[in-house]
Amino acid sequence: MAETEGTALPERLLITRTTTGDGVGLIILAGEVDLDGSGQLREVLLASVESAPGTVVDFGEVGFLDSSGINVLICAHRAAEARGVWFRLAAPRDAVERVLRLVGVDALIPCYPSVERALAA
Repeated sequence: MAETEGTALPERLLITRTTTGDGVGLIILAGEVDLDGSGQLREVLLASVESAPGTVVDFGEVGFLDSSGINVLICAHRAAEARGVWFRLAAPRDAVERVLRLVGVDALIPCYPSVERALAA
């Protein structure tokens, strides 16, 4: 079941939330994760962390990630830890993966090369 959490901000960010057969939240992002969409992304990620046994964020269609997006990911990771559920990132493009590595998020939040690997981990 897929649910789009809102319309794309003028070609900036589209967030789609689905649930796998075993209840895992899959958040699919497309566009740019920046200040304009970070508030909406925070709401979607926190809702998933609160209701699912685990959450995977698919970055396969994200071309840009700024510090506001990093802060949202760290917030969701902490919320998942507090609830005792897992939180994973998947399929980042090179530019996004570079940002995740530069700020050390890849050492804090497990990051996988594909959604399939993140779900199977």
